[in-house]
Formats: sequence, structure tokens, C-alpha cells
Amino acid sequence: MSRPVWLEAVAAAVLKSTKAPDLEALSGELLRQWGSSEVWRLSFGLRSVIVKRGTDTQYAEAAAYERFVKPMRMPAPELIDLTDSDGAAVLVLADVGRSTLEQEPTLDGFLAAAELLAEIRSKPVDEPSEFHLDELAAIDPLGETLKQKLVSRAGPALDALHREAPVVVVHGDFVPKNLVTDGRRWTAVDWPNAYLAPHLSDLYTLTRDAVALGHDRDAIVARYIDASGNDPDLVRRQLGLGGIGFTLRALHWIVNEGRRTVPESKEWIDPLVAELAELVEELR
Repeated sequence: MSRPVWLEAVAAAVLKSTKAPDLEALSGELLRQWGSSEVWRLSFGLRSVIVKRGTDTQYAEAAAYERFVKPMRMPAPELIDLTDSDGAAVLVLADVGRSTLEQEPTLDGFLAAAELLAEIRSKPVDEPSEFHLDELAAIDPLGETLKQKLVSRAGPALDALHREAPVVVVHGDFVPKNLVTDGRRWTAVDWPNAYLAPHLSDLYTLTRDAVALGHDRDAIVARYIDASGNDPDLVRRQLGLGGIGFTLRALHWIVNEGRRTVPESKEWIDPLVAELAELVEELR
């Protein structure tokens, strides 16, 4: 196999987990490669692990595991090993399945993901929210008119939500490519964007992709409400602000990192600004 040179940093953990006699005996499958991350499945016989190298924003996955995933026992891949190599975080993770919701985007899969999200959000957190509108609203692509509407309309709604809803862990990239199944259970992978907030951006991104595939948004939201036991009106408000949270953070990432690490992300700015403007108008 033509393996990445950075694999040497976690070779001992990979060999121990797969029982391979040496690195040359491993077969490798490149699962994903972006400007700031590279993900491989390494296999020996029936045993396999996932190895991920992350820089920039992706470097934060190590901290997310230590802060959220491990102590809260989140439905995430087990962290087998972690090391810092040349300024990058290299993680060895349990292989939790070979099928993603992106590969098999069935309605049943989206409904199962809604239940998984309810499980993630059931974990109690005794820390303040990390979602602050004024910081995110300062990015240039918004324009002054949208910035003013955002602060005047979403600001009070977010203040109310902070008073009424608990602060929980937000995965931050709860989309089909990061939802994996082994045929029995679903797991959320890729946690570097995790943070604390009271909104429902994770359900927003899940239903956003489901609707694009022709699925019924209301059925997925209803499944989440049933699984979480939350008040439907509160969920509706959490969804609206969650959409605003998602678009703002996505724009913030593009401006501050994406244009450098993923050049094509520049093409996402105008559609995201239009989506944000629509969400702000829908607030009530």
C-alpha cells in the first residue's frame, strides 16, 4: 500500500489494534482528503481502524474528544490513540461502519439520525453557551443591512432561547457524510466543530440535506421531538436559530480558513448569505 508518511507517528497503535505484523501488511483506503484533513481506513484481515490527520480547524478534534466525547460517552468512535505530529493532530479511531447516510440516504436512516441527535443532546452540560451572535455577525460578506436585521431580530430571540433552553453539545457538522452505520447502530463521526449552544443547528443541517433528497422534513423533526421529549414550539425556535447558527459559522469558517484550505468554498458564500437572509426574515 502507498501509505502517508505521517502514519509512522501512530504506527504502534495501528499495529496493536489490527494485529498486523508491520505497516507493509496493511491495506489502506483513502476515505477523505481536504486541505486540512486526511482520513484513511487501515485494514489487516477483518480488523480495521480509522486514522485521521487534522490541521487548522480539524486539529480541534483532539480537544473535542477530551472535552466532550470521552467524558460524556458520546455515540462517537472510540479514540484509540492520539498524537501531535508536526503541528497536526493524528487520531486512531475505532472503525464504526462502512456505510454512511450520504451513501445510503434513506428516510429510515434520517429518522435514525434524529434519534441519535436526541441521544447526543441528552448529555447534561454545566458550562455557558459558546454561541455569540455579535462575534459572528461582524464578518464582511453579510453587508450592513443584513447585519442590522440579524442583530435586531435574531439577537432578542437568541437571548430568550438562552433563558429557556439548556446549553448542550452541538456536533457542528451533523450531515450525512458524518453519520455512519454498521448495520445495527448509528454513530456520529468527525467532531472538531463541536461546541456548546442551546440551538438546534444539528437538526437544521440534517433536515436541510434530507429535503434536498426529497424526504419529509416534518417526519424527521417529529421523530426528534418524540425521541427527545421536547416541546414542539421550543424545537421550532431552536431550529430557526440553529439555521442562523449554521450559516453564520459556515461563513465565518470560509472567510477565516476555507478560502485558503478549500479554495472552492468561495463559491458557497453567496448561497449561504441568501440562506441566512431568508432565515432571519422567517424569525417570529
